Amino acid sequence: MGDGKTVLGQIRQILFRTALALGVGLGLPAQAFERLNLTVDGGGDDGLADALNGASVLRAAEREGTDAPQDVLSAALSDYARLLEVLYARGYYSGRISIRLDGREAAEIPPLETPARISSVTVRVDPGRPFRFGAASITPRAPGSTAPPEFRTGETARSTVVRDAVQGAVEDWRDAGNAKAGVAGQDITANHATRRLDARVTLDPGPRVTFGQLLVEPGSKVTTRRVRKIAGLPEGEVFSPDALEKSAQRLRRTGAFRSVELSEGEVLPDNRMDITAQLVDEKPRRFGAGAEISSFEGLRFGAFWMHRNLLGGAERLRFEGEVAGIGGQTGGTDYLLRVRGERPASYGPDTSFWFEGELQRLDEPDYFTDRASITVGAHRIFSDALSADLGLGLETEETHDDFGTRDFTLVTLPVMLSWDRRDDILNPTQGTYLNADITPFYALKGADDGARIALDARAYRALDDGARFVAAGRVQFGSVLGAAIDKTPPRFLFHSGGGGTVRGQPYQSLGVEIGGNESGGRSFLGLSGELRAKLGDSFSIVAFADAGYIGAEEFYDGSGEWHAGAGLGLRYDTVVGPIRLDVAAPVSGDTGDGVQIYIGIGQAF
Repeated sequence: MGDGKTVLGQIRQILFRTALALGVGLGLPAQAFERLNLTVDGGGDDGLADALNGASVLRAAEREGTDAPQDVLSAALSDYARLLEVLYARGYYSGRISIRLDGREAAEIPPLETPARISSVTVRVDPGRPFRFGAASITPRAPGSTAPPEFRTGETARSTVVRDAVQGAVEDWRDAGNAKAGVAGQDITANHATRRLDARVTLDPGPRVTFGQLLVEPGSKVTTRRVRKIAGLPEGEVFSPDALEKSAQRLRRTGAFRSVELSEGEVLPDNRMDITAQLVDEKPRRFGAGAEISSFEGLRFGAFWMHRNLLGGAERLRFEGEVAGIGGQTGGTDYLLRVRGERPASYGPDTSFWFEGELQRLDEPDYFTDRASITVGAHRIFSDALSADLGLGLETEETHDDFGTRDFTLVTLPVMLSWDRRDDILNPTQGTYLNADITPFYALKGADDGARIALDARAYRALDDGARFVAAGRVQFGSVLGAAIDKTPPRFLFHSGGGGTVRGQPYQSLGVEIGGNESGGRSFLGLSGELRAKLGDSFSIVAFADAGYIGAEEFYDGSGEWHAGAGLGLRYDTVVGPIRLDVAAPVSGDTGDGVQIYIGIGQAF
């Protein structure tokens, strides 16, 4: 029995030594290197040490707790090139790099003789003195273009400056219509005695070309004719990278394609170049649902079903329904059923046709309405930020409120402008947003002629480089022109209070009183401010304050009433936007008391 133990012990020792030699853990304690010293001799320029540490594979391995000796050696060998790239990028072309593993230069360690253990890693970088540009030329240049100021004689000869200057010069030629411009030759010489870098690059502009046809590869269920119409490639016009990207964006925003790739073809004898579209379709059908709850307004639940590429032309048909006010104190339960169809590129590549039909029941604190409407219109995209809608609608509704039972039939002409420069729609940290909704209405029955105006302006600003602190502000404005309050459909009038206007005040709790009758007002002003602060990677806290004004007059004149609320919120980031929890209470006005709680998806604004 004793001999058996001895043999087993010897086997364990052999396995242990073999594991060390091969760098295999076999469940044994980690053999991570204990320290890493990265020293820059002479200091170099400001930030050089940080840049070297940031690029170092060894530094990353240290942070990750890498323990296998062969992985440490591999990281060391990779660092020679990585650190050299950093030196070149900052204009150091005579630098020296030494990486020692327990005193041995990593480059001199044979790959098959990896040490069994690595305790210390020492990296020394002597950058030398920076080089400056001697000759700095890129020829020929596109008409009207100039070299960047960093690429001039006497400036620090950073390799990234040379790269960016050459790429920029090629793009200048492409912007001028020379689609196949490229580098024809280069002569880059470093003189170590004078510490000068001479960079002479010759370009081949190639011919000035025009757009040919858009060729569509098989595979998409959207017809070739419709793909071409949606893309709007300017066939026969001078080539432009911006026009090519714009065509790709038009295809992407239809939502019919999972991926869109437009490839440049060869230049034909007549200097014409065809473009090939490679398209992968999205799944034709999609559905989704969402919910929001507050202590006063109750539960709001919505769902939708959508069909993409309904008729082979990237058309979209969407059905959606919503039930709101479930279990709330807002008068009753509201219902909405909507169908909307869209056909892109109906009046040119940037203008689509749409229609929308709605059936709605609104059981609000001041009124009860059943309505039906149908609207047709066009949507125009002017730029990445600016778009507009113009519609023509017919709606009818029956309303019960303090003014009695009334029937309204209206012809509407809704106009909407949207300006969106936010960096993220779901959780913005920078940028601005403006939405203007103007709806003139002509009464066929029961109402005065007039117009409803609603404006929503938002601004966001990060207060630090990492956008961990963000200030957000919102201004809302509303007005009903021309029509008297008792001759205006109640849903066109304005109330304040609740999650969309003033948190902490009960839903639609602020209105006006006309002859003893409670009603919405003809003028509205809303102000909101938030300060958002990140707590770790997923959580944020928010401090907010809201105020709202409602008046009987068409425009704000101070004769109406204000109320306000404030509170704190918590956000948890998800892939569909932050989950929102807000707790608020009144701070002025006599429309409510007690705490209000709001839960939903997405920021409050």
